[in-house]
Amino acid sequence: MGATILVVDDDPKITALLRRALTFEGYAVQVANDGLEGLKLAWSNPPDLVILDLMMPALDGMEVCRRLRAESNLPILMLTARDEVNDRVQGLDAGADDYLIKPFALEELLARVRALLRRGKGGNPENPSGNKARPAVQSTVYRFADLRLDTGTREACRGGRVIQLTTKEFELLSLFLEHPRQVLTRELIMDRIWGFDYSGESNVLEVYVGILRQKLEEAGEKRLIHTVRGAGYVLRE
Repeated sequence: MGATILVVDDDPKITALLRRALTFEGYAVQVANDGLEGLKLAWSNPPDLVILDLMMPALDGMEVCRRLRAESNLPILMLTARDEVNDRVQGLDAGADDYLIKPFALEELLARVRALLRRGKGGNPENPSGNKARPAVQSTVYRFADLRLDTGTREACRGGRVIQLTTKEFELLSLFLEHPRQVLTRELIMDRIWGFDYSGESNVLEVYVGILRQKLEEAGEKRLIHTVRGAGYVLRE
């Protein structure tokens, strides 16, 4: 069998559909019908990837995601019936790697599963999920325009305003500050920040850039992260 995928969803139609489809694709599939059962399965028999519903009884997907992410870096694809930006942002902030809105096309879900699994394996005790660990880096202070980022304290400031960043937002901003005024392609950013190739099936990068822009421009500051149509993004005045 291929990779092991844990499906956590309280809708029996969804779990039955995903079990059949994923098994047909060669994956080993585990199914849990609520958040608590999903956590127990994840700890007792760690999967290679989790497909996690947002709205569930007993323990919702957001809390399950937080608890899983606190202990491991295994890829998490969150399913949600909500199409609101805030819901997507909360899911990503909780630690989800990607999200998919219900109802979804099965082909798209399978494509996102393949993309997340392309992170590769070869874990170690400090990295139980099998994802590639990032090397330790020395503390650096980046400055660009009125923006300042200290990689040691992980503190970001714009002018005199402190900006709170999640782990992924910090990594994304650090990447831009490492390469000011250079156009960074979507493929490069996805590989460096999420650890897998960008193949067009996910807009998780666009969501994170939007979140980062909101935080950097919250007090009416000028935009620093610009879209280069057809290419990627660039940090410039």
